[in-house]
Amino acid sequence: MPALRLLRFPAALLAAILIAVLAGCATSSAPTGSNPRIPESGSVALLRAGDSLVVAIQGVPDASNNAVQINDQGMISLPLLGAVSAAGLTSSDLSQRIRELYVSRQIYTVVDISVAVTERYVYVGGEVQRPGRIVWTPDLTVSKAIQAAGGFTLYAREAAVNLVREQNAYQFNAALAQRNPAEDARLLPGDSLQVPRSAF
Repeated sequence: MPALRLLRFPAALLAAILIAVLAGCATSSAPTGSNPRIPESGSVALLRAGDSLVVAIQGVPDASNNAVQINDQGMISLPLLGAVSAAGLTSSDLSQRIRELYVSRQIYTVVDISVAVTERYVYVGGEVQRPGRIVWTPDLTVSKAIQAAGGFTLYAREAAVNLVREQNAYQFNAALAQRNPAEDARLLPGDSLQVPRSAF
């Protein structure tokens, strides 16, 4: 009888250790830690490269509505005026700048200008199903942008998604962002996400 007890004890101890090890493995596979906090760097109201606008020129004989997009240099191009710097301004500031340029260059003596933002974008590339630009909305986050791009491919390295904002890069664990909304960064117009390929 004592020998039987000695045999049972190691078996019970071994089972307990095995359960603890398995539990530890399950816990370590879940994403932990935190994602970087990104500075907001300016107001969402400020125009950025990639924004699509309609510039209405009214009160003149050749009135027009001009669909333009702010290029990588922060410029738009308008009739009779050419290139105009637009990035970093609000819509109302840009309207005023365009009006002043038309008058100061004596193209028009009186002109009414209005600027409306039609669409703003973020860009998602790399290991997603549908790389390309995604229409920006105020509630768009890293996870939502990846979902809008069709989700990850089988080869995506989900724990190392790169977010680029105004020449600065930040690395995100998208699996952590999906599990914890507090770690899911809100995106701004013009942001770019790049999902790298896993080595395995």
